[in-house]
Amino acid sequence: MTTAALAEATVGVEVVARAPEAVSDAAEPGPGSLEEHRRKSWEFFRSIGSPELHVAPMVDQSELAFRMLCRENGATAAYTPMMHARIFSESQKYRDEIFTTCPEDRPLFAQFAGNDAKTLLSAMSHIQDQCDAFDINFGCPQRIAKRGHYGAFLMDDLDHVEKMVTEVAAGLTIPLTCKIRIFPDLDKTIAYAQMLERSGCQLLAVHGRTREQKDAKAVRADWDAIKAVRQAIGIPMLANGDIQCMDDVRRCMAYTGADGVMSADPLLANPALFSSVPESERAWAACPPTRGAHLLLRYLDLLDQYETPTRMVRAHMHRMLGDWLQEHVDLREKLTTAIFPTNEDMRPIVKELIGRIEGCGRDYPIKVLSDRKKLQKRKAEAEAEQQREERALAELDVPFVRAAPAAPLQPERLAQTV
Repeated sequence: MTTAALAEATVGVEVVARAPEAVSDAAEPGPGSLEEHRRKSWEFFRSIGSPELHVAPMVDQSELAFRMLCRENGATAAYTPMMHARIFSESQKYRDEIFTTCPEDRPLFAQFAGNDAKTLLSAMSHIQDQCDAFDINFGCPQRIAKRGHYGAFLMDDLDHVEKMVTEVAAGLTIPLTCKIRIFPDLDKTIAYAQMLERSGCQLLAVHGRTREQKDAKAVRADWDAIKAVRQAIGIPMLANGDIQCMDDVRRCMAYTGADGVMSADPLLANPALFSSVPESERAWAACPPTRGAHLLLRYLDLLDQYETPTRMVRAHMHRMLGDWLQEHVDLREKLTTAIFPTNEDMRPIVKELIGRIEGCGRDYPIKVLSDRKKLQKRKAEAEAEQQREERALAELDVPFVRAAPAAPLQPERLAQTV
């Protein structure tokens, strides 16, 4: 999709939800028909407010405290972290840790990963009255999904996917939704989406990248493919990929015709991505680079209300504070070395970072190597120099005598030599 096409798509376009009649089909009206399925799908979508701004499902990252932070900052719907259906159905401990919610946490989509309908239904039965819909993950491209044969690796067996979705949708009392990635072949992607619609999916989220395109920074999302899917199905649809600001939201919805968007990685760095509040009215107005730190302070407040595993908290700290921790390595060490950090331990550190950013007079960090990184760098430089000498002597046909390895430098000695 060209920049010109994007610009043209956003001129004079009003973004509205697509009505079920916007896509024609050959099905006859009546109970069980595709037309009836589409009607019910739109009734569901409208019943939850036709939300446009969705927090994407993220492994160990879209937990309750983070969802509530995003909701406070403009998100109108959210997904749980991806939950493993078999473990969820078998382990009370896993259920208690991975799934938490509250009355304000709605609309809520609970996402599961699995490859067996009965296992998925068993897992879903535990929380069917605590969410608005269930979602099956068909988009995870990571190796763990390949080993477990779920997520995007179910794209290799669409006959099984069709049977599984049909059985799960029929066994639920609330709607079933799906999240997918695209195939390299557009026709195959469209057929995939239409099959899911026929099988009982009531809302489809489409990530505009293939299973192999794991690096979102290296590959742009294919909004043309998302647009083609939107035109081929008659149920509500969300677009996923390259949603980094509200301008992206507007451009994507106008260009693709999607009924909403979801964002994942960009939200981790900026949970206020969906906010309509002007920057001039925010706590960080006087110093915009402190935005992440201010949002982290609010996240810490929410942790007082919603218990969250330490591993999730640490991950959010690093994403919200970003590269500023690469400059202020002493504060990074304090945040990462505490075994069980409490909110009261973390708040003074975050506030100190805010003061340092405000006082530096820059809107960008300058990365500083820690002692450990300095040692690694010097070792790599020494090895590279040794290899260069070996190559040079080989060209002269002179034997190379490898020196005995020196004792490793200790951090305190390193400080004296640099």
